[in-house]
Amino acid sequence: MTRTVRSVEAEVLAALATVIDPELDEPVTELGFVRSVTIDDRGVEVHLRLPTSFCAPNFAYLMVADAYDALAAVPEAGRVRVLLDDHHDSDKINQGTAAGLGYVGTFGVEAEDSLDELRRTFRRKAHLAAMERCCRSLLASGAWTIEELPLLELFDLPVNPLKSALLRRREAIGLPNHPHARVLVDHDGTPIATTDVALRLRLAATTRVSIEGNAHFCRGLLATRYADADQAAPVVTNSRSHA
Repeated sequence: MTRTVRSVEAEVLAALATVIDPELDEPVTELGFVRSVTIDDRGVEVHLRLPTSFCAPNFAYLMVADAYDALAAVPEAGRVRVLLDDHHDSDKINQGTAAGLGYVGTFGVEAEDSLDELRRTFRRKAHLAAMERCCRSLLASGAWTIEELPLLELFDLPVNPLKSALLRRREAIGLPNHPHARVLVDHDGTPIATTDVALRLRLAATTRVSIEGNAHFCRGLLATRYADADQAAPVVTNSRSHA
């Protein structure tokens, strides 16, 4: 069956929606970071933008590289180009990504050893925040008490977006998602002791508030920088001919 022009466009946008800002734990498509998408018979070109020109280069590179990898996995994308606009390291990042140099190859002596530890750190924070949201919701509903939470299993969580988000975050850091897996665990899967639950939830709430606050702040900066930033959906130009 021939793939339609519309379906290729939908797959491109869906691929971009899998690219997560590592610090804000939200898709770049929802943050308004995807400026434009151009699809033609040669391939796909995407322009990304960030709230300021001095956003951390490692974060910027990671999002550009992840967007490139996500689009390259789309079967009929064709040639993929991902360009970062208006950043002080735009040229370096764009050239390094296009040449497949990797983070260290792109930044040379300026680079950290790798981005792996950065990814792990923020994935663990995202898991912590998602876990706290689920527990806070149950406590607020009166369905569970804080003393009972150490026994909480994934099976016990109501099926809703909070649970779906937690399952994604657990998978990202390698935690099991079977129904009887404990919810309140460290990033390595160690259950949190009953005596530590209250303190750990307070610490997790601090992480959640920090992530949510940073996301709100970045949206404000983006809106100040770009007049169209209140429209999260990118400008899409699709001139690909029907196959």
